[in-house]
Amino acid sequence: MMTLYSGTTDPFSQRCRIVLYEKGMDFQVIDVDVENMPEDIAVMNPYNRVPVLVERDLVLHEANIINEYIDERFPHPQLMPADPVMRGRARLFLFRFENELFCHIDTLEKGPKKEADKARAIIRDHLTLIAPVFQKQKYMLGDEYSMLDVAIAPLLWRLEYYGIQLPKQAAPVLKYAERLFSRPAFIEAMTPSEKAMRK
Repeated sequence: MMTLYSGTTDPFSQRCRIVLYEKGMDFQVIDVDVENMPEDIAVMNPYNRVPVLVERDLVLHEANIINEYIDERFPHPQLMPADPVMRGRARLFLFRFENELFCHIDTLEKGPKKEADKARAIIRDHLTLIAPVFQKQKYMLGDEYSMLDVAIAPLLWRLEYYGIQLPKQAAPVLKYAERLFSRPAFIEAMTPSEKAMRK
């Protein structure tokens, strides 16, 4: 059985929980207080952070690596595109999410006000730029729900919590977000602390 060590308010851990619930398989989630990290996390992950996935002798960290492993190990429903070209594109998108959006999360959560305000503006502008995509299609890669939707959902869930207000032209992003939030796996994967982030 797979065991996921997961932060109760950690957006990266939330990604992995979503994938596990989408797959509907047997797994165990161990909640970790990220402010008070248990010692065994540092043993499993040299960066001393969650999420960490353990299955028999295998120990993985980094949300995207964990999620691709789960997706390959349990191929139904498939979340990474089957076609190598599309899969390459999807990986590039995931890389961009990390470098353009998720790299600001630490600043939003712990940074000085001036830095956090700058981070908010950057995320707002990036999300506004991709808004037109969702006027034409249901999900990030078209009609099929994929790993890209999983990856961005935790950030969209926290927009209000992080104080990020999207302009009117980003309305399609908010409609898209509601589609993600209504998925049963998304709802099941949420911790009480995450539910409390939105009124």
